[in-house]
Amino acid sequence: MIGLVGKQDVLTRKIASFGSWKSPITASMASRTLEFSEVNVDKETIYWSEMRPENLGRRTVVAYRQDERKVEDVTSNEFDVGTRVHEYGGGSYTVVDGELFFSNFNDLKIYRLKDYSEPKPITSNKPRFRYGDLAVSRRLNRLFCVREEHRPRQRRVVNSIVAISLDKPDQGTVIASGNDFYLSPKLSPDESKLAWVTWNFPNMPWDETELWTAEVSDDGSLGRRVKISSGAESILQPEWAADGALYFVSDRTGWWNIFRFHGGRIECMHHMNAEFGEPQWRLGLSTYALGAHHLICSYIRDGIYKLAIIDMKSKKLSTLKNPFTEISCLRACGDNVAFRASSPSTPTSIVRLNLATLEWSTLRKSNTVPLESSYLSLPEQIEFPTQRGRTGYAFYYAPRNKDFHPPRGEKPPLIVKVHGGPTHATTASFDLQTQFFTSRGFAVLDVNYGGSTGYGRKYRERLNHMWGVVDVKDCLNGAKFICGRGRADRKRLLIRGGSAGGFTTLASLAFTKSYRAGACYYGISDLRTWARDTHKFESHYLNKMIGPYPAERELYLKRSPARFTRRISVPLIIFQGLDDKVVPPSQSRIVVDGLRKRKLAVRYVEFRGEGHGFHIAEHIESALRSEITLYAETLGLRLEE
Repeated sequence: MIGLVGKQDVLTRKIASFGSWKSPITASMASRTLEFSEVNVDKETIYWSEMRPENLGRRTVVAYRQDERKVEDVTSNEFDVGTRVHEYGGGSYTVVDGELFFSNFNDLKIYRLKDYSEPKPITSNKPRFRYGDLAVSRRLNRLFCVREEHRPRQRRVVNSIVAISLDKPDQGTVIASGNDFYLSPKLSPDESKLAWVTWNFPNMPWDETELWTAEVSDDGSLGRRVKISSGAESILQPEWAADGALYFVSDRTGWWNIFRFHGGRIECMHHMNAEFGEPQWRLGLSTYALGAHHLICSYIRDGIYKLAIIDMKSKKLSTLKNPFTEISCLRACGDNVAFRASSPSTPTSIVRLNLATLEWSTLRKSNTVPLESSYLSLPEQIEFPTQRGRTGYAFYYAPRNKDFHPPRGEKPPLIVKVHGGPTHATTASFDLQTQFFTSRGFAVLDVNYGGSTGYGRKYRERLNHMWGVVDVKDCLNGAKFICGRGRADRKRLLIRGGSAGGFTTLASLAFTKSYRAGACYYGISDLRTWARDTHKFESHYLNKMIGPYPAERELYLKRSPARFTRRISVPLIIFQGLDDKVVPPSQSRIVVDGLRKRKLAVRYVEFRGEGHGFHIAEHIESALRSEITLYAETLGLRLEE
């Protein structure tokens, strides 16, 4: 929990309209939250990556040394630990015997760092190469990883798995190639075998992937190769056990469950209608970790994460009681497991769990600003009816502020929040940006529309060929459901979203007349040009979300909000990073130009130095301030700072 619950007589509270309350949760506070990712362990030391908005969004590798019981930076400000593989990165570093191997986002080289010495590059300076998902073999003196080669003259991007010498800088020797994408090269404990995941267009990694293994020769090349997967399934995160068994996540049952391949046989470790995996937007994701006799995992059910242990012999699953609702980046470390976790009232944290005693310890919090819980709105799980008799899911946050209450009979304005992806999900985790709005008297509905993950493959596939329809209707039906329960004002609906959520925001404003205003963060607006201009990883994404192009050209035109700016008649604010390679600035500018020609109320804010997702504190703060100002002006509210 954050702070203590404050008690205050309702008679001393001020009467003020919803949306105009003064809050201690400022835009500045919300913009300075650290972002944790990529937890790793090496012997008794726990590592993670830390993105710091106050340091221009640079990512630093941080270590908790258990013998010294202290947290310290491993990399300096000279480096930004990250990779641009698939543009979304991930899998940017690994640690072996106290030595750090990492990709530097600034020059895209891989460096090695040991004992606080000067990092030394092990790849040469050719920026057309990007590296991620690093795995080191001491026996072979090589680093195995995914490599993405950009060939501008040929207008091609080639992905492969390479082996890189640890002594002589080079670009690596290709050992697996020919497919469109590769992921998760994992060495067996004796370093004699390599496992990896691969797939081809038009699939995304949550559609259909293949799992392969091969023997590793002394020169780093691969010998006999064996395909483990058997059909149209999404396979994730291969991990080797000490006995040579290969574990992985597959949705062959309709849900991402954990399987084991051993002795030529595949078996499910524990079947459950729950998701033990997550969409592989980034490299290096980890939803389970292998111990000596147990498998420690997280799974999501009804939008809430659980932590569990599966006995490797009996396959019995035991769910562990814990205070968290979002759990990811699991890594085992002896009798401990480290992971990233959050709850509705606890900022995202790096947590260590002692499996012997089941005692928890928090190593680092993403935000340490003290707040009384009486300013915090806790999420309520919502199921609502939507089109064709189906069910949609969302988290509802009621307005909450101990210092204010509304005039009698007034209902709050509702902000419909649309997550990105769209193959992704929102969770019941602590988010200061959401609290920024609810503590000022806005209600927030965070929607897991059809197509979101966490509810099985069938729910994920609801968006196939229906992007721009199902998501728009689910968001609106969720809002209508809340308003029908008397928990929000039907005449004061607002909508906000980023990336794919920005597309749904624009489509909702263009194709419905239900919202009073909207905020779009780096959103897709023209489906045809986006499919042509975006990066390789998502270049065929729309084949399933909309349909193959040009065969479905008319559908692309029909679903593109940029072609229907004449239908947008409410105030809109658009934010865009000028360095965005996923959704280029042209996607925002075409909407802005169309609205300005009609002299409609549109505000456009560009940020230099920002890519897809804002990471610089100054820019995040500015965007929040501008967004809430638009809402206040639209609804006739007076903001108090």
